[in-house]
Amino acid sequence: MTAFKLNDDQRQIQDLVRRIAQEKVAPRANDIDRTGEYPQDMFELLCNLGLFALPFPPEHGGAGSLVSACLAIEELGRVCYNTAYLLAVQWTPFGAILAGGTAEQKNRWLPDLATGKARASISVTETQSGSDVGGIRTRARRVPDGYTLSGSKVWCTGASVSDYIFVAAKTGEDNTRAGINLFRVPREASGLQIGRKEEKTGARGVPSHPLFLDDVFVPADDCLGAEHGGFKLVMEAFNTARPIHAARGVALAQGAIDHAVAFIKNRSAFGQPAENFQGLRWMLADMAIQTDAARALVYSVAQSVDDGVSGKALAPMAAAAKCFATDVAMKVATDAVQLFGAAGITTDYPINRYMRDAKVLQIIEGTNQIQRNIVANALLGRAG
Repeated sequence: MTAFKLNDDQRQIQDLVRRIAQEKVAPRANDIDRTGEYPQDMFELLCNLGLFALPFPPEHGGAGSLVSACLAIEELGRVCYNTAYLLAVQWTPFGAILAGGTAEQKNRWLPDLATGKARASISVTETQSGSDVGGIRTRARRVPDGYTLSGSKVWCTGASVSDYIFVAAKTGEDNTRAGINLFRVPREASGLQIGRKEEKTGARGVPSHPLFLDDVFVPADDCLGAEHGGFKLVMEAFNTARPIHAARGVALAQGAIDHAVAFIKNRSAFGQPAENFQGLRWMLADMAIQTDAARALVYSVAQSVDDGVSGKALAPMAAAAKCFATDVAMKVATDAVQLFGAAGITTDYPINRYMRDAKVLQIIEGTNQIQRNIVANALLGRAG
């Protein structure tokens, strides 16, 4: 419904991904969710389509467009949350590299991430410091030619399939946010142990794991950016990724509407088509209105990123988009399940996975309570 103005290239991307999503991705979606197995075939499909490159700068093989990235996320996530998630996992560490990597690091890492030749993930969360990024305890100690990392992480998405992981750690004995840095750790690094895969309610096709680091050596050249600058990198990576995660919320909401409309149009009750009942029609209308509002906000923020907005100016905008769109996803998916009645809580219909995946989005990448704090802090002129 929203007439967000797309250029010709973006419309072509939207049309292509929508067609591929319906023909290639949708038939796999239920199976990926049911088995919880990593969809390697979907990863290869995304590589072949060149979709990983969408937000990357042209000098690194990309289209340089977050709006285009959100379009791809929406069209894929509309039919399969997990396939869209493959893109999002790759793009969060990309944001950190772009925000704070040296020219040499960008040239070394970004081309392979853009093509999917390399897979990366980012690990910040610890058992006692999820939303509180500054509270992490993993340590990076200076040694000849580099650092050794020791500590533990939880909920590292994509760890077992990534070629390397950007691990957040505090340097030396510094207990401040300024002491945080990101360190590139290969999956096979000596001293790194990847724990068992978490059994999740939603997002089941992309694995999340705890990490255990015991004196893992990282060369100095693999410390992202300058020492004592990592916290800003983490925050900037999260800010630039939030429109992407917000687009995942729009995708789930739109997909839930698609399923609910198809279900109701094929139902009859009390001797007439179910679509004639005003109560159901108003529910659908509210679902569409909320989703359209979320879409308008998300693409507006994505366009701001493409226009060069960043840092403190971007933070509340990105937080608002992520918070609103994922709350809408949960509300719309829950209402869609209600429209399905008893069928909505069975595995015979896919609508229940939309509700499960939507709940994940309200929690990951900064809970929606944290997003509200970011917006409030901006309004009140407070830092943090």
